[in-house]
Amino acid sequence: MRSRESKHRWRRMLEKYKTDAPTKEKSIMRGRKSKEIICYCDVCKTTSCVTTVACYASIIRDENNYIQRQKGCTNRPEILTCSPKMESIFNIECCNTDFCNRNITVTLNSEMKQTVSLPINLALLIGILVPILFSVMLIIVVISYFRWKYKRRMDDLCVRERRLLDDCDSKSSKEEKSSLKELYDQSVTSGSGSGLPFLVQSTVARQVMMVEMIGKGRYGEVWKGMYHGECIAVKTFSSRDEASWDRETEIYNTVLLRHDNILGYLASDMTSRNSCTQLWLIMHFHVNGSLYDYLQHVVLDHQSMLLLAYSAAAGIVHLHTEILGKQGKPAIAHRDIKSKNILVKKDGSCCIGDLGLAVIHSRENNYLDLGNNPKVGTKRYMAPEILEETLNPNLFESFKCVDVYAFGLVLWEITRRCVVNGISEEYKPPFWDVVPSDPSFEDMRKVVCTDQQRPVIPNRWSTDPVLNQMSKLMKECWRAESKARLSMLRVKKTLHRINNKSEDD
Repeated sequence: MRSRESKHRWRRMLEKYKTDAPTKEKSIMRGRKSKEIICYCDVCKTTSCVTTVACYASIIRDENNYIQRQKGCTNRPEILTCSPKMESIFNIECCNTDFCNRNITVTLNSEMKQTVSLPINLALLIGILVPILFSVMLIIVVISYFRWKYKRRMDDLCVRERRLLDDCDSKSSKEEKSSLKELYDQSVTSGSGSGLPFLVQSTVARQVMMVEMIGKGRYGEVWKGMYHGECIAVKTFSSRDEASWDRETEIYNTVLLRHDNILGYLASDMTSRNSCTQLWLIMHFHVNGSLYDYLQHVVLDHQSMLLLAYSAAAGIVHLHTEILGKQGKPAIAHRDIKSKNILVKKDGSCCIGDLGLAVIHSRENNYLDLGNNPKVGTKRYMAPEILEETLNPNLFESFKCVDVYAFGLVLWEITRRCVVNGISEEYKPPFWDVVPSDPSFEDMRKVVCTDQQRPVIPNRWSTDPVLNQMSKLMKECWRAESKARLSMLRVKKTLHRINNKSEDD
């Protein structure tokens, strides 16, 4: 406040100095008296003025921090003392000789300036930094709190899960010591045929240790796992593929689905890994992997070729067959038969897996269950009626014909790897030479429907009786007209007859 009052006081004094200053240099020089002093003036109309008191040079800092300098003369000795007044906003010096103020440079007290401006800058700095620091501290506290809460919750869940496992160990030690084969046999001999009891399922799922990933498909991954020292296969689905997981679980729990040539089912479970929800299907593990992988590195003879083909056909026949009775089995069409969905067992036989797209039909009440999964089969193995969109979805027999067409392509894949006269073809998928590696719907429709092409049968097959009969069989399977194709039961019987004839020869 004192600085502001002093600034205004000096400003008023300077205004009075300016009004008292003469305005014409000629009148000054003409009427000068002996005691008068001529001063340099930069606020007058001329560059000089006359006074009997003193000349002055001043400096003032206004509210906008703008520096203003003035030089002139005054005739008011009662308010002007010829001594420096060093302040932060105003300073003045005076002298009493002619033009003595011309070379005077007046400055402000720099120390006073710092002391005055420092509190203003500091207040501004505090006003900006304090809210920012407070916000940062608040965010750190909130994040720390939630991390602590999450860690505590995970610790509680781990403790609870450990207690549950301990309870299971104490209550069902006999069941846990049993092997997977014993559990499987119990579920088969129990009479229900619908899979493992739910209590046993939850016990198996909780105690599975994942070992390594052995496959990856469009619906998820397949892992090799361990359960009480025995190998199992765990098929994982993401949460967005819940429809496929739910459908496959439903199919595998169908009454009387257990068969040597159907992939063995152990349990289903929902769990969390790496903060992501995963849906599990726990199945039997087969070290040879899929038929697709097996044919990549194995060369077949007549016996091993027919074993693969016959066992795969037997599994599909069991799916297609409806078993009537109090605890019967509905007819099931696979809808996605291909070499990647057929597993090779240790003895060289096959089993059918991946029932996520299966269709269920009950002739007793004429009920057709298509499921809620909107996905379709593999384009490379699609039948002509699917590519032409002429399939009748209300007729279950049409889905069985689709399986027969796809199985004919699988027979072609198997037969190519059979050795005749020391020669076997390199493994290739169907239509490998006419469509890209990932063919589109339009690519397959042009090749299969428009051009009426089928996989090429080598000439050497005609010289071998077994391969010649195999070529005739696969041609009957992939006919363009669905009603003209063989049934899977007829395919199975034909393979059995070829096998018997081969053994006799």
